[in-house]
Amino acid sequence: MRRPLPTLTRRISSAFTRPLWAIALAAASALLPSAAAASFVVFEGAGAGPAAITSIRDSFRSAVGGGSAAGANGDFGGLRREINWDGVPAGFSDPNALPGNFFNVNSPRGAVFSTPGSGFLVSGNAGGAVPTLFGFGSDLQAFSAQKLFASVDSNVTDVQFFVPGTSTAATTSAFGLVFVDVETSNATQLEFFDTQGALIFSRFAPEGGNQGLSFLGGVAIAGEQIARVRITTPANYLISNGVRATEAVDFVVMDDFLYASPVAAGVAGVPVPAPLALGLLGLAGLAARSISSRRDHRP
Repeated sequence: MRRPLPTLTRRISSAFTRPLWAIALAAASALLPSAAAASFVVFEGAGAGPAAITSIRDSFRSAVGGGSAAGANGDFGGLRREINWDGVPAGFSDPNALPGNFFNVNSPRGAVFSTPGSGFLVSGNAGGAVPTLFGFGSDLQAFSAQKLFASVDSNVTDVQFFVPGTSTAATTSAFGLVFVDVETSNATQLEFFDTQGALIFSRFAPEGGNQGLSFLGGVAIAGEQIARVRITTPANYLISNGVRATEAVDFVVMDDFLYASPVAAGVAGVPVPAPLALGLLGLAGLAARSISSRRDHRP
């Protein structure tokens, strides 16, 4: 696994889910030489079904905050937003296109999507006009039943952030998502860019195998502001229900998106102060013992 930037990352064990470790690691990171560079805690895991990644998803949720009960428009305590696609109405689901600004206008969650392709599709419900799972039931499954998300005619999806329901540019401090059917190493990638367009984080998703699920997310721990997220999947993409670009390359789509609630661009996060970091070094050492040292997680 390559590390294209001097990024401080950690793989969090799915068994280590309490929010105290996030505070400890953030504090310790403030004392490391690399803390001047972009610093993110990485959450990743993969496996055959939802149970394999639920705990790592929950660890990401705990690190961002907001609890587990959703309010209107996927708002968790004013700290976190989530998109699970399942509430997208039939009029904006396969075979109908999903507008890129749906989750800032129709259901304002501060996320706007764009792609070099022709648009986006959310898969249909059972009993609808088209088969579920984009017509690829032997390759795909849903993490949260039953809809999935994909770009059309491209393997690239960009996410830009706004103060929810407005045209005011915003940033987030954390972003994660569920990938479906990652079978190839170093081919499905998540990249974060700051307000100046500089790349501040890059990571490949772990393999989940055919029909498998992979979670990948990053949480900023030194005040970094994520203005845009780029999601790149292998050079295979959806064309229409049951039709994809090629049968020779891994076909990857997406399920749940999770991210820190967007705030107006320029409003920085608050890094952990050095005195608090000194006081938490011992806790960080305990946390490190629960961090997996393996580069890949394959159940």
